[in-house]
Amino acid sequence: MNDFMELTPADFTGLRRPGGSQASPVSNAVLRLVVRKLVEELTDGIVIARVSAGNAPLLYVNRAFENLTGYERHEVLGKDCRYLQGNNRDQPEVARIRAAIAARVSVDVTLRNYRKDGSAFWNRLSLRPIAVVGEQLYLGILRDVSAIRQTEIDLDRAANFDVATGCLNRQSFIVAAERCFATHSGRALIVKLDIIGFHDINAGYGFEVGDALLLETGRRLRETGAATVARMGANEFALAFELPDEASAQPIVSHISIALDHDFVVPGASVSLRFAIGYAIGEPGGSAIALVRNAGTALQAAKSDQLGGPRPFLGADQEEARLRVRLTRELKVAIANNEFVYHFQPQIDLSSGEWVGAEALLRWNHPLFGSQPPSRFIEAAERTGLLLDLGERGLFAVADFARRVNEHRDRPLRFSVNVSATEFLHRDMAELVDRVLRQTGAEPAWLTLEITESMLLNDTPGVLEAFRRLRDLGIGLSVDDFGTGYSSLRLLETFPVTEIKIDRSFVGELAASPSKMVIVRAISDLGRALGLTVVAEGVETEAQRALLAGMGCPIGQGYLFGFPADEESFTANLCRARPSGRN
Repeated sequence: MNDFMELTPADFTGLRRPGGSQASPVSNAVLRLVVRKLVEELTDGIVIARVSAGNAPLLYVNRAFENLTGYERHEVLGKDCRYLQGNNRDQPEVARIRAAIAARVSVDVTLRNYRKDGSAFWNRLSLRPIAVVGEQLYLGILRDVSAIRQTEIDLDRAANFDVATGCLNRQSFIVAAERCFATHSGRALIVKLDIIGFHDINAGYGFEVGDALLLETGRRLRETGAATVARMGANEFALAFELPDEASAQPIVSHISIALDHDFVVPGASVSLRFAIGYAIGEPGGSAIALVRNAGTALQAAKSDQLGGPRPFLGADQEEARLRVRLTRELKVAIANNEFVYHFQPQIDLSSGEWVGAEALLRWNHPLFGSQPPSRFIEAAERTGLLLDLGERGLFAVADFARRVNEHRDRPLRFSVNVSATEFLHRDMAELVDRVLRQTGAEPAWLTLEITESMLLNDTPGVLEAFRRLRDLGIGLSVDDFGTGYSSLRLLETFPVTEIKIDRSFVGELAASPSKMVIVRAISDLGRALGLTVVAEGVETEAQRALLAGMGCPIGQGYLFGFPADEESFTANLCRARPSGRN
């Protein structure tokens, strides 16, 4: 059979008219022409091949096959159809075709083929055996599904890969790691890393440079030999390795560090990036999800100690992580239950002994552990975003207490409350304070916001403007722990602060340290020259009070004058207070 078109009328003698009589030779000829025309006009490629001794030479191809592949009939008849696969004959679908032909069964596959001009296309191939005595023939139907296949590939890539870096996304990384470790009999290693200060890079260089740095980071990580690499978040990556033994983990982590150590040269910038790295080693047959979680815990520890280098996961890290999760959950409940209160420590005129103000100190009345200082929960509150809610509630509470205390006082007390940089950066502080004043009825002069020295170094647009708007409202601004940070005298002139607080570290050794006496005197003189109130913290002895008063420091705060007390106790102590050299 050299040509499908050469079928004889005998092939159609089995056909009958509707009445059951034998079809005439004329009708068979007509039918033959119809079939020939139909097959030639089909939009799908049609081939017939004879299977012989492991080969499948083509006996017939239609016009659509010529259009699809670029080969004319005389070029392909007698050739094995495998030529369409080019050099890509290791596709799994090829093995399925061989198995189906050997078993004389039908098969449907989608595989990558090549046209005469070398261009690739995705071919949906349906093979059907033809029952002919003495012959093993196959009918093949070819359809170009390149557009559909490309859409499938694009959808798969969008679902499983990070667009910016070409790395796997988070979910696909976990699936790939599980699959990889399931077939590996040894230990496994997960490394997680984070670009330190990436937000500043985006802000300083622009998002185009930031995206280019992420792309280059992903490229370098893929060259480390990892089984799989993923971008897990904004600037966080993860790598999975199969380990021959536990000792090989450290060299791999060192290799990653070296790969990231060189400057990143991208269009628009040459940047030296710093990375926090955490890693975890898993037991054979362990869970990839648990290992990813442990590496993440180690990464968080590495972020807290940015100079400590890559951080392995430790058992204590897991316990610390559990405590943080528990603390976060308890903080949410505590805020809802109003378990946070303020204790107030008096501020005293060092010359007259008169109470002139107080600092509001946040406390958590934990139902199980009692009163807890801010050091136990502020970091967690800030990390989870709960600090914004906590800070707003606190401002309302302090302002309301200030109104109640000052309602009938001739000389009202000033109440200071600590405000974090997070609150300034993530909310309109002037709008919030204005709302607090209107709703509580407190006077602006009764409130002072305490900020840290580092806030003065924050050049984020809007921070200086927020300070000025707060001063326009009449709110005081105090620099806490002055002298322990990095602010310059120029910043004191630039920012509209009204008060500086001398850190307790200077006051505690005042009598025994001439250098600290010089510093405290200089700060007092500086405050007086700039028209700022100066408050010395940590005053615990009469000798310290006398020295501070003698050096011109006007106000003191510390255990000498009173411990932090709740509202009721503070009010009672205020009523008993008498102007004298000390309280």
